[in-house]
This record gives sequence, C-alpha cells and structure tokens, in this order.
Amino acid sequence: MIPINYIKSNKEEVLARLEKRGPQYLDLLEKVLKTDFERRQTQQNRDTVLEQANALAKEIGICFKNGEHDKGNALKVKTQSLKEESKRLEEALRALEEKMRNELSAIPNMPHDKVPKGFSENDNIVERVWGEALQNTDGFLCHWDLAAKYDLIDFETGVKITGAGFPLYKGKGAKLQRALINFFLDQAELQGYLEVQPPIMINEESGFGTGQLPDKEGQMYYVEKDNMYLIPTAEVPLTNIYRNAILTEDELPIKITAYTPCFRREAGSYGKHVRGLNRLHQFDKVEIVQISHPDNSYNTLEVMCSYVSGLLEKIGLHHRVLRLCAGDLGFASACTFDMEVYSEAQKRWLEVSSVSNFEYYQSNRLQLRYKSKVNNKKELVHTLNGSALALPRVLAALLENNQTPEGIRIPEVLVPYTGFEMIE
Repeated sequence: MIPINYIKSNKEEVLARLEKRGPQYLDLLEKVLKTDFERRQTQQNRDTVLEQANALAKEIGICFKNGEHDKGNALKVKTQSLKEESKRLEEALRALEEKMRNELSAIPNMPHDKVPKGFSENDNIVERVWGEALQNTDGFLCHWDLAAKYDLIDFETGVKITGAGFPLYKGKGAKLQRALINFFLDQAELQGYLEVQPPIMINEESGFGTGQLPDKEGQMYYVEKDNMYLIPTAEVPLTNIYRNAILTEDELPIKITAYTPCFRREAGSYGKHVRGLNRLHQFDKVEIVQISHPDNSYNTLEVMCSYVSGLLEKIGLHHRVLRLCAGDLGFASACTFDMEVYSEAQKRWLEVSSVSNFEYYQSNRLQLRYKSKVNNKKELVHTLNGSALALPRVLAALLENNQTPEGIRIPEVLVPYTGFEMIE
C-alpha cells in the first residue's frame, strides 16, 4: 500500500502518478483521505474522553479521601458514562482503521516517473533487442509438434492426470527442464543470491503482504479447508520471509533466489496463443528477489534486468526488453521491464520474465523496515523481484529455435547439465 502519510504530504505527486493508470483511482484516493480525516477526529475524541475519565478518577480518589462520598459517587456515575463513550469511540476507530486499510489496498502502486503513459501492451516501449530472427525457418515445427515427435512432453496424459495446463515432461524433456533449473540457480548463486527452498502454499497474511490479496485471489488456487493458497510465484514466500522484520542498513541489499513450481488458474485464457507451453496452470520458475535501500533500488532494477537479459544471451535466445506502460503494470509495481523471446515457429514474441521495482508498496504491507544510520529511524525498504527465468516459454523457444534436420541442438552452456548435445 502507498503509506497514508506519504499521500497526505505529497498529494499532488500521488495524484499525478496514479493518473497514468487511469482516472478511476483518483476518486479512491479522495475516499482514503476522507476516511483518514474521520479516523483522526475519532481518535482525538477518544483520547479526550480518556483524559477526562483519568482526571475524574483522580478527583474521585480525593473526594473519598476527604469524606465527600456523595460527590465521589456522583463522579463515579459520570466516569462510567465516559467509559462507555470511550468504548464506543474505540470500536468506531477500529472500524475506520479497517475501512482505511481496505480502501488503501484497492489503490495500486504509483507508476514511476519513467513509466510511459498508456493503457495496453501496445503502448509499451522496446528498450533494446538482442540477436536477430533466424533465416529460412519455413517449415519449422511448433514446440507442441516437436514435443510429440521427440517424445518430450505428453500433454494428453497431463490432461488425464489433472487437466489442461498441467503437462507431463518425459525423458530428455524432463532432463532439459532440470538442466534449465540448475543452470539458472547456479547463475544466481554466482551473482550473490542466496538459494532457499520456500513453502509452495501461503496464508492470507503472506498474500496480502506482496499484493496478491485482495487483488488477485481469483487467479490463485485456494485450499478452502485450510484457508491457504498455492503460490503463483516464489516472489510471495521469498519476500514474506522478512515480514515484520527490522533490518540494519548494513544488511542491505538482501538477495535471495528459489526454484519452485508455480500455480495460476489463468481463468478465461483460450485460443491458439495458449496452446502447448504458452500458458499453463502449473509451471516451473526460478525467481530472484532483492530487498534494497530506497536510494539504490532503481540502479538495482537495471542490474537485475541486465542479469536476466544476460541469461537469455547465454542460452542463445533472440529477445527484447520492454518498459511497460502504466496501464500494463502489475497492481503492486512502480516500474516493470518484461523480457520476451522470439518464437521462430510461432512467429511471435513470448514473455519469459518480468522484473519489477515495488518501491514502498510491498514493504508497507509487510511492515518491512530498516534502521537508518543517518537518523536512527525505522524506514521502509524497497522490494524488487524478477523471473530468472520462467521455464515453459523458454523451453518452447529453445525447442523451436534450435531445431535442425538432425534433431534439436542443445545450447552449449546447458550440455554439462543435460549430458547430451542433441535431441535426436
């Protein structure tokens, strides 16, 4: 959430930045400010009543000490009335605090100044492109045909076991999956990320902390009996490791990585663009997360983007980096770069990573702070995360772009992980 004190102190800036996402959020902002005013008035009234009750309590003691029992008993009646009023105001205050929290939760993060205006993916900006499209690709098979030809992925058995969007990887297909996971984890370790293995189910507090709740509950698989959710990304458990934490400034930045399966309902997705590995309900991903000092977070964002782009270069995938417009940003993000690989068989770009800076948005929900060396105050950190990388479309592009008459060539950096150079 955007901190309420920041909104009050920087109202015009907040309005201008939110307007990039659309005018609908400006009314929500005014509602929050109105609720905050009512909350502060109620709190002031409660405090006044408590002060009066405390003063009367002292006066009652003096009365009984001096033998003025009638006056003391009369004041007791008045004190009881003040206590009841205090209780009423306390309940009203709690209700207003909950109302304000819900209203703040409905407001997305403010786009950064460098985020372009726009309301769809057509307004995103191409920052850079690496590599070139292959020549003479007529007759290239799509990955679902290659998977069948070389017996790598069994989509039909996945449907039988679970349903559509839950593929079964086999033989060299499974080994290539494992090779990609291990390669990405090893590369993250070389960059100073600590590998962890987090739970793949979360509670409501964790979902709220990173912004999945209440915005994205319809996109997550929910286990009603236990009131838990299957994770949509490792970002959620990784960032929640530090919920309610107070870090020292010397601990920053914190860099962590994890491989996990991810689960997304993807309700309403259909058509040829979701065929094969293009859009799944369960998929594997290696995630990187950084907890950064606010002064350094945008430099960190650039470094993370370069790192993800470098991974795609190492496995030889023609790709581009997009700066997302305000209308295409995730709910909690202040600035996001997407990485897309080019599918030579499908003749289109496939998103394989999003790298985002959430600024204070998640840390305010998480109450994740650090103790400043400058003023010794507890300040909110900035949180960032990125896919490094999501496997399904990376695997799809690898299969499609590396097909030859002899078979599918394995990128050189992956051969030590697969144990084979070709899928024949």
